[in-house]
Amino acid sequence: MSRVCQVTGRRPQRGYNVSHSNRHTKRWFALNLQRKQLSLNRSKQKLRLTTRALKTLYRKGYLPS
Repeated sequence: MSRVCQVTGRRPQRGYNVSHSNRHTKRWFALNLQRKQLSLNRSKQKLRLTTRALKTLYRKGYLPS
């Protein structure tokens, strides 16, 4: 399964590690994905969400606190 948030669609980003001597080596910035069960219209769905999407869903009232 790919590392994609199923609500926001965010994916890992690519960038560089930059050392003290300013050497650049490629790296991935991974997402903080969490599995969460969401109930919509009396049906439960398991989603992979980023923590930012979780925070938004809590604030909007879609998930119990």
